[in-house]
Amino acid sequence: MSYSARNTKSIPMKDAFESFLKVYNLKSKFNETYLVAYWEKIMGASIANRTEKIYIKSGVLFIRLNSAPLSQELLLAKTKLIQLLNSEIGEQVINDVVFI
Repeated sequence: MSYSARNTKSIPMKDAFESFLKVYNLKSKFNETYLVAYWEKIMGASIANRTEKIYIKSGVLFIRLNSAPLSQELLLAKTKLIQLLNSEIGEQVINDVVFI
């Protein structure tokens, strides 16, 4: 008679974490938080230093910059910016970017 109901197969930590996020519907929130936390790594120090506020709500990235020329430049490259951020995550997280 066996009392062990545990699954004895081991899986990589990454797969276990992905499964956890999926089961509790936390994947999209985790991805949004990742993008905000790693903004400097993704966009570079020069853009990150000019970023005053950044947050994501319902698939829309809101960015406040302290540089009007940079804001205009990123606005012109909005599609490329969305593609870059989504490719960093590996799935469609950002649908639009709004400069505030």
